[in-house]
Parts: sequence; structure tokens; C-alpha cells
Amino acid sequence: MGESGRREGELPPGQRVQRGWPVTHYGPVPRFKSDRWEFRVFGATADGGKTCWNHQEFSALPYTTVVADFHCVTKFSMLGMEWGGVATETVLKLAPPADDVTHVMVWAEYGFSSNLRLDDFLDPQSIFATHRGAEPLTAEHGFPVRMIVPTLYAWKGPKWVRGIEYMTADRRGFWEERGYHNLGDPWSEQRYSYQESPGDGPEL
Repeated sequence: MGESGRREGELPPGQRVQRGWPVTHYGPVPRFKSDRWEFRVFGATADGGKTCWNHQEFSALPYTTVVADFHCVTKFSMLGMEWGGVATETVLKLAPPADDVTHVMVWAEYGFSSNLRLDDFLDPQSIFATHRGAEPLTAEHGFPVRMIVPTLYAWKGPKWVRGIEYMTADRRGFWEERGYHNLGDPWSEQRYSYQESPGDGPEL
């Protein structure tokens, strides 16, 4: 059992098991253009610069798989999903942050963003997913890359990821600015900003 009360094989409070994988997102599904796509790492990097991979280069990075549960803030959960892709730790090693980085902003298409504590970003199950099981993600589910952070509600893992920004202080992302909890731990049922305790996030 983890610090927040997590037990393997159990559902977080208020969740129900979902059969099938619903499509949930805000806005349209972007059109993927391989010749224009790149994944950027920028912000407070160790060398002050930025690192970019095109789609072919990103697809050639070391591939790994994780099996983890998926918890949506809309109260459905899917258990034991297999994800394949690039571990967040791999990206961090290839494009390291400065020593004083505490948070990461994950950036996606249309300027969508989600903030994460560095520890959550580097959780062993966190992954830039390109596949579910053996199959590439569909466009509706985030192809070519979506962020998966199984320890948090699924909105913390955006679809259609285009890069990450290293930050030396926390800053709210898209949904966090619009009333969702800044941390998003499903085991503590941190769904909405009104539930936040002092220190959970920047002031709205």
C-alpha cells in the first residue's frame, strides 16, 4: 500500500470498472503530419538549450512496456492496461533538467498543457505511450504520443504530446486553471481545485 492508500487490484474511491475504452478529450482530433512533427524538451535544461526529436528519431528511442491501471476523473477505471513507448526516465537522461527543477509541464497539440511534479513524471510507470498493447494508438486516443501517468487521474496525461518544459516552480496547466485539482491523486480523490489544501498548488 502506497502513501495515498493505493492497493494493487483495487479501485480508488468513487471509481467504477469500465469495459471498453471511451474517447474523451477537449477540442478536435489533430491531423498528424510526420514531416512537421517534433518532440521538444526545453525550459530549465541542464545545458540551457533544447533537445528536439522528429517522429522517426523519437520512434527509435528505447522502447519499453508497462502494465498499469487507468483512472479517469469522470469516474471510470480500466485495470491492467499494457502501454508501450518511451519511458519518461529515458527522455530525462537524454535531455537532463537543471538541478533545481521541481516540476514538468507536458505540452500537447493546440497549446494544451498539464503540470506534474518531477517525482510523478519520473514514476517507474510513467511513459510516453505510442502503443496500447501491441497496437499503435489510434488518433482518437492520442497517436502518435500520449502521456500516461498511472499514479494520477488520466487528465494529467495529455494526448498528442509535443514536448515537455522543465520548471523550477509549479505552474497550473490547462485543466488545473479551470477548476481541476493541481495534484490529481485518485487514491486521495483529488478531483477539483476546491478540495486543495494549502501548498497543493499555485493560487488560482
